[in-house]
Amino acid sequence: MKIDLHTHSYYSDGVLSPKEIVEKAVNAKCEFLSLTDHDSIEGLYEASEHSKNMNMGFINGVEISAKYNSQSIHIVGLGINPKERTLQEGLKKNNKFRIDRAKKISEGLFEAGIKKAYEKASAISKTKYITRTHFAQMLIQEKICPNMSSVFKKYMTGKKPGSVKVEWASAEEVINWIHKADGLAILAHPLRYKMTLTKLKKLVNSLKILGLDGIEIVNSFSSFEDIKIAKMIADENELLYSSGSDYHGWPNQTIELGGTPEYDFGRKSVMDYLL
Repeated sequence: MKIDLHTHSYYSDGVLSPKEIVEKAVNAKCEFLSLTDHDSIEGLYEASEHSKNMNMGFINGVEISAKYNSQSIHIVGLGINPKERTLQEGLKKNNKFRIDRAKKISEGLFEAGIKKAYEKASAISKTKYITRTHFAQMLIQEKICPNMSSVFKKYMTGKKPGSVKVEWASAEEVINWIHKADGLAILAHPLRYKMTLTKLKKLVNSLKILGLDGIEIVNSFSSFEDIKIAKMIADENELLYSSGSDYHGWPNQTIELGGTPEYDFGRKSVMDYLL
């Protein structure tokens, strides 16, 4: 079964519409797709309806920013009911943080000599929400930086001018929002967090105690060694396996929807609980 349970449309920091995401998934021969925009469920109805028209399975999803201790993490909700009020209110809370962060990023970039950063990033976004990706793409388009890696290295991390810390909702809150909406809570791209293996194991174990259901053991960045490590951590905590490309669609990114390494999940796949 070919699945992609981690994708983004222009309702967060992707390029394509939900309808275009579905069509791309069909062309990639995916049997099931989930749209998981950052802190947004606005594109789910469009994606779900078009999936029906295209005879492809669709799973409602969302990727939610969270904090555990001082670590920012992303938790994907799969199989959610987007009409559930607790989830909707929680996402409103996180999006208020996003709006505030965008303004502070713009202020920091202005102090670094980059004028009208907010206006230029807004012109790239197709919604009212401006993410770090929109600022990054703006800096690339303005030829201030050559690529995403250089943007984050020079402007968006640590004490750099465009780096803004956000006190997202706690991981416990976020997992609760997802469960209230009848969804599965999945830790996104675990090996992309900047921490040692020992600290990552502690993080996953702590999240398991809070109710985490699974982890993304395969994504577009995964080597076979990465998959092996993520699977080991999942097994140690009796967590489900998930898979997703983290597709955004920017022309300067190499990730393809449905382009994750093939892997036999066996009966620990989230799909066994979502279908």
